[in-house]
Formats: sequence, structure tokens, C-alpha cells
Amino acid sequence: MPIPLHRAQDAQAIDRYAIETLGVAAYTLMRRAGDAAWVRLKAHWPAAHRIGVLCGPGNNGGDGYVLARQAREAGAEVQVIMLPGGEPRSDSARQAHTDWLAAGGSVAVFAGSLPACDVWVDALFGIGLARAPEGFAAAAIQALNAQAAPVLALDVPSGVNADTGSAAGAFVRADVCVEFIVAKCGLHTGAGRECCPRRECDSLGLPHKACAAVPPYAWLYRQPDIGAFLRPRPGNAHKGLFGHVLCIGGERGMAGAIALCAGGALRTGAGLVSVATRTVNVPMVQAQRAELMVRAAESVEDLAPLLERASVVAIGPGLGSDPWGANALQSALAAGKPLVLDADALNLLARAPREVPDAVLTPHPGEAARLLGTDVATVQRDRFAAAAALAQRYRACVVLKGAGSIIAAPGGHPAIIDAGNPGMASGGMGDVLAGVIAALRAQGLDGYEAALCGALVHACAGDRAAAGGERGLLAGDLLPAIRALVNPGMTCT
Repeated sequence: MPIPLHRAQDAQAIDRYAIETLGVAAYTLMRRAGDAAWVRLKAHWPAAHRIGVLCGPGNNGGDGYVLARQAREAGAEVQVIMLPGGEPRSDSARQAHTDWLAAGGSVAVFAGSLPACDVWVDALFGIGLARAPEGFAAAAIQALNAQAAPVLALDVPSGVNADTGSAAGAFVRADVCVEFIVAKCGLHTGAGRECCPRRECDSLGLPHKACAAVPPYAWLYRQPDIGAFLRPRPGNAHKGLFGHVLCIGGERGMAGAIALCAGGALRTGAGLVSVATRTVNVPMVQAQRAELMVRAAESVEDLAPLLERASVVAIGPGLGSDPWGANALQSALAAGKPLVLDADALNLLARAPREVPDAVLTPHPGEAARLLGTDVATVQRDRFAAAAALAQRYRACVVLKGAGSIIAAPGGHPAIIDAGNPGMASGGMGDVLAGVIAALRAQGLDGYEAALCGALVHACAGDRAAAGGERGLLAGDLLPAIRALVNPGMTCT
């Protein structure tokens, strides 16, 4: 089942519900958070004896004081450091600070450096900071990142926006983050994904109805969720049941791009896959896969019968922006078939924006910026907003690619893909994705399902293919893994 994700305001609303409706005292929740964090710290670093806790002035700092007291009572050597002027501000945080001192603990003030410890705990800000850290706060984060010991972040690594995953300035690079009550949207995309490779969530003992009191903002999908989209094929299956994908692209010198797209469609299980490309590319593409039907399409007239026979069209890989590509895109848009628009098709669409309601758009941040008439920094600052704006402007399903790819559709909840790795930052990966999505669309999934399942399969295939190392990973390396993933429970070679 996908994991519900919430925004900071949702988490705060659930806190209020627990306190006001369920009668759970605020300090009880804080004690549970600190206790849960201490349990996670011991689980990950059982030999750690010297524990450092960097506490901020809010409730996140209060969680840190509780953890510190628990660690000290367990026999650990604990050093608590707060920022200058960072005395606790909430009643609960003040109580946690008082209890820490009463247990024999002490608090030092950050003076520019951190002592050596076995583990450090980031309890500076959590979800309580929505701007760039400044002054001593920024310096403390930089010092935390510079020291060698692993870091456990409480709720959200400080400096990362819990809603968007962006970081306007310095942010903590944690080894593990324990999220409290609900998982936060921002930790699963953009810089939020970069800041912490391992994220764990603890409900703090609240019943399901407390978390369900506020609907999730987004959903997180992982490899086990693939099977929900794919059903076993009937025993009397034939190729006509699984659609005919037409891949259009491959300007002169770009045969590889459209070949990768077609290969992705084949390995995802389309019944038939055709390629329309420039004449010079035909033998090269045909040599890639004997199963492909490759046709020269130098004119709109050449393309028309191919479009007529197709059930789904993937267009854009290697398409170029010259008249040949522009004319091909116009023909595809006019054909009335479900579309997957990638690469140059997106750039051409950005030049003459129009609604494409039966299409899936697969932009990377640069293409998304062009489609929205903005810049990459703006897209990355709030990837959820950018994906929603694309879906609304073009009335289409959107896969905003990148760390934690986001899938959006007009009026729907966004989804995030919890898979993928930096090795996939290489040429041709998006071409394969376009073919995967087109093949799923051809097999009966609607646009949103095909976009979501396709992005998930593609990212998980990238992780499997990167088992031997991320650097040097090629788009073609994903194809065997794609076949395995679209056959859940089976081993494919």
C-alpha cells in the first residue's frame, strides 16, 4: 500500500486533534517523540556511548532534551548544546529542558564548533523553520555537517522545508531521520531526498483515527506497489490485446533515442511496437531489435497510416526542433490518440502551449521550466507546485522527473516515487521511461495509472541495474530489470 504523506500544517493539525480531542497531553507527545528517537538511535548505533544533541528553541529542541535524558539514564555520556539565545519557548520544551537539568544534565552554548561524539542528534528546528537558517543556526548546521559522526535528525533535517523538500540555505545532511506521527512530503523529493538516505516514521502511539483526521496531501509509492497496477494475462492472450505503440522520433544522428524508447515499450509488454523515424535511421533502429517494425516517415503523408494503426503514441526522443519534428508533433496531436510527450516534443509544446488532455508529459526540471515559462530554480523550489501547475496548464498527467519524481493530474493528489538513484542521471533514461509509460497505456491503464506505474517501474529498474555501481549506468541496462518488474513474483533473465 502506498504511504500517506502530509504537510507541516497537517502534522500540526493532527497534533491538535490528539491533544484537544483525544486528550493526549502535549508533553506526553514530546516524551513519546524523544523516547522513540532514542530507541531508533540505539537500533542504528548500538555501540554509541558519546551522544551529542543540538537543541533549538522550539518543540523539536524539546524532543532533543527528552532523548538526552533517556540517553543519560541509560549510561551514555551526553552533551547538549543550544544556540545563543535559544532557550526553550514552548511550555512543553521548557518542561523537557527542566527535566533534563533535574536529571543532572547540563546545556552548553554553541560557540562555533562541536565536540567529538559517536552520534549527533539534530533537534534544531524540525518542521518549525520555513526559511533559510541564519547566523548561529546556519553555522551550527555547517559544523554538524563538517564533523565525522553519523547524524540522527528528529522529524525533519533542519533547514529542509517539510512541505516542498527545498532548502533555501544550509541544511543538515542526516544519516537517519525519524519522522513523528506522519511522514512529511518534503523528505521524499528534491533536496529533502538528498538530505537523508534513510527515513523512518513513528506514530507515537496515536490511533489510526488521529492520523486519518487530516487527509494526506500526497502518496508515496514503492516497488511492492507495482503489482496493484498489473494483472495476470489471460490464458488465451494474443498480441492484439496489449496495444500497438508507435514511437516517433530520431532526427538524423539521434537513432539511439528512439530505439531506447521502443525498447522500453517492448520490455514493458506492448503487443506491437512500431517506430517512425528518418530514413537514414531505419537500418540502425531495426538492428537494435528485430521485434520492432521500423518505418521511414519523411513527411506527414508517410506518418498518417502509422498513426491510424497505433493505439498509443510516444513522441519526442531525438525528435529535434526542425520542421520535420514540428510537423510530426502536429500530426500526432491531431490524431486523437493517447500520447506520451517527452524531450523535444515538450520543447516544441512549450513554444506553442495548448491543452493535451489525453497525454502524459514527462519533463525534467529544465523542460518543466520551459513549459511553465519560468526557470529551473523556481521549479525545484517547489516541485509539487510546479507539477500541479503543469497538469493544470496542459490538462494532462505529468511526471516531473528528478530525485523523488512527482506524478500529478488535474485535480488529483500528487504521488511520489520512492526509488531511483543518481546513476540514472545519464542520457537516454527519459527515452526508456516514455516507452514504458506508452506500453502500460496500450495495455489498458489510464493516463495517470500508466504515468505512476511507469515511473515506478522505471525507477525501480534503475535501482536494480545500479546494484553493480551507479557511475557508468546506461539507459539500456534498465531493460532486463523492467521485464522482471512488470512480471511481479517471477524471475526473468
